[in-house]
Amino acid sequence: MASDDFEQIVSQHYKPLYRFAMSLTRTEADACDLTQQTFYIWATKGHQLRDRSKVKPWLFTILHREFLQIRKRAERFPHVVLNDATEDLPIIPPETVNTLDAASVLEFLGRVQEPYRAALSLFYLEDYSYKEIADILEIPLGTVRSRISRGITQLQQSILMGTGTTSLRAMPDSNTADPYSRGVVERPVQMA
Repeated sequence: MASDDFEQIVSQHYKPLYRFAMSLTRTEADACDLTQQTFYIWATKGHQLRDRSKVKPWLFTILHREFLQIRKRAERFPHVVLNDATEDLPIIPPETVNTLDAASVLEFLGRVQEPYRAALSLFYLEDYSYKEIADILEIPLGTVRSRISRGITQLQQSILMGTGTTSLRAMPDSNTADPYSRGVVERPVQMA
């Protein structure tokens, strides 16, 4: 696609696309990102559009699809403020976490009792949402939450016993608001 052609399309359609994005997202930053993503898709895939008279509806369709994907992703992986969820997160010293490798974590995960292990594996290793895990395991959503919570506790104990740490509260208390300074980790170990 020629640079002049791209610039002309951007200048011609930016304002109406931005207004549409703003009506969907209700924030300037998200509307800018969504509009920019739409033009990025145009730059990479616009050549597939055969009828150039349909550029405008094509751009609006792309913007709307991108918005729906972002919203779906946000529902699947909701933003949680760590201070509100610290009771659900494992407290393991950073030194312990830093010494673990994927094989060790899988070994410790294997020590977790079965009904909890399946939910933990689907959540942490496969990145499924609670709802998806409920569908896969054919159990209620509340049961998924309970199994993940209990599984985390068992995994913590297994890691602590396996690494020689004596207790979950081995960390010195801290009054800081930063959960990372207390050794709180959102997910036990990120697997590659």
